[in-house]
Amino acid sequence: MTPAEHFGSLLRSARAAKKLKIWQVSEKAGVEVKHLGRIERGEKKPSFDLIIALAGSLDVSPARFFDFEAGYDRKTVLKQIQKSLLGRDAKQLRRAQLALKLLFDA
Repeated sequence: MTPAEHFGSLLRSARAAKKLKIWQVSEKAGVEVKHLGRIERGEKKPSFDLIIALAGSLDVSPARFFDFEAGYDRKTVLKQIQKSLLGRDAKQLRRAQLALKLLFDA
């Protein structure tokens, strides 16, 4: 997977997580739907300003689109989840547990 394709995949997954249609994000970010589709497929590379606008339209950090080292294999993803939970207090862990329950039991 090329960096542009990986970026697009992360962008698409962030959009899907927010349950937004591509046209909704394109409208909020001020970009054509076709152009956004090309970015999500890795066919086009967004400008810095567009990356910031896309992050704002999805209410995420722009860094969300650059987590290339995460990979998709089960072992790597589980390690990253565990790393994210280390050092969290009981209240934060409970919120994470509830979020996972909502995500998977819905």
